[in-house]
Amino acid sequence: MTPSKLLLGGAAALTLVACSATVRVEPPTPTGRVAEDCVKLESALPRTVDGLIRAESEPHSPYVAVWGAGEITVRCGVDRPAKMAPTDNVTDVNGVGWYADPQKPALFTTVNREAYVEVTIAPTHQVGAVLVELADPIKATIP
Repeated sequence: MTPSKLLLGGAAALTLVACSATVRVEPPTPTGRVAEDCVKLESALPRTVDGLIRAESEPHSPYVAVWGAGEITVRCGVDRPAKMAPTDNVTDVNGVGWYADPQKPALFTTVNREAYVEVTIAPTHQVGAVLVELADPIKATIP
């Protein structure tokens, strides 16, 4: 079997291996309180998002969650988006502020929270629906 590469919005390189439900996602390395909050988020995330069942990621990390074949990924404890300016627009979805990276249309990052949570959404899914489903667990675990 040969792995095929799939790049979602430039956020994270994912490797899909034929006949396997494991998705390769580079995990962030948060520390301290951020790491603790991210572990809580991982436990609170839903089993399904926008009709996709949660899948295993490689390497296993409490800071990463994926659904489907990597169509939706969450990475908790990432760095602040480098290109985000104080005057950039932020969209509120059910009480969670999201920065949409203009260079990477599939990439959304939470703002105004103790941890940055990065979500990558394949174009085959409705961004609003996905962010609504993720809002409650984020609000409950990331102050």
